[in-house]
Amino acid sequence: MNSVAPSKICLLRLSALGDVCNTVPVVRALQRTWPKAEISWIIGQPEYQLVSQLPGVEFIVFDKRSGWSGWRALRRRLAGRRFDILLQAQVSARANLLALAVRARRRIGFDRARSRDGHGLVINERIPAAQQQHQALALLSFADHLGADCRNIDRTLPIPASARNFAILHQPVAKHAVLISPASSHAGRNWHAQGYAEVADWVIAEARRPVLLIGGPGQTELALGREIQGRMRLRALNLIGQDTLPQALAMLQRAACVITPDSGPAHFAAALGTPVVGLYAATWSRRSGPLGSLEHCVDCFEQAALRFTGKTPDQLRWGQRLERPGVMDLIQPSQVIARLEGLLEM
Repeated sequence: MNSVAPSKICLLRLSALGDVCNTVPVVRALQRTWPKAEISWIIGQPEYQLVSQLPGVEFIVFDKRSGWSGWRALRRRLAGRRFDILLQAQVSARANLLALAVRARRRIGFDRARSRDGHGLVINERIPAAQQQHQALALLSFADHLGADCRNIDRTLPIPASARNFAILHQPVAKHAVLISPASSHAGRNWHAQGYAEVADWVIAEARRPVLLIGGPGQTELALGREIQGRMRLRALNLIGQDTLPQALAMLQRAACVITPDSGPAHFAAALGTPVVGLYAATWSRRSGPLGSLEHCVDCFEQAALRFTGKTPDQLRWGQRLERPGVMDLIQPSQVIARLEGLLEM
């Protein structure tokens, strides 16, 4: 740790939504340790909506669709500015290119094993290597590397009061409804509609709780929601595509629990203190599961690794995905129901 407190820190983490959620504790640790430091966060446009209410942060929003014109605009905005520290918390080629627009004395990035796409060319310092580290803890390592106080850090996401009215309208009884957010941004991580329908029917009939479907306005999510409804015997309330991101956060916070694959909402709910029954086979919950709810996850990654690669998870590269046709079919509705029985005190 540098004995001189930093006065200007630039954090570069554009995406994805789940990783941006897990970057919030980094900001809180920095603010707790150096309350006078100015923090600037270069972030993607959709991801900004998730954290825009975070106090004490200058957000520099980058539209990933803008290409070279967006990169030049960022250079112009940062011209003449110098930071004490750049936290290069993303290894993608786009993020590494954007880092060239940031002038900073200390340029801290990931260790060599987790670097790619020229990451080592835009940094001059690395966080310590760590074997099989959860991605949320890897991100927090940036603050820890600087000597920030990372103990018992607040992980909650800011929710505007106006968004809570939407959640109260659709969940009049707090911590009672079960939410299903069925779709990931990666189709290969999605469970099938029949499985969701069987679980939803069980929640309504046996647990005597309402089921609400939530998700974004994309065609894949809308179609999956309709198919789940069509396969159910009972009725779930389908709100997919009908809420804003802040309203979705309020919905997640007010729920009894959330069922979802490896997706942003898994991390949002966990950060907000809501139990998550995560569905994992294409990815490994040990690396990318909802921190604080890992024991509630249904994880078939080990079975998937053996079936699709002939190897155990420990023999695969850390973070390797198995987004293969049929991989999520390894998850059985009975496994999900068993997790719900424990959570819902059946």
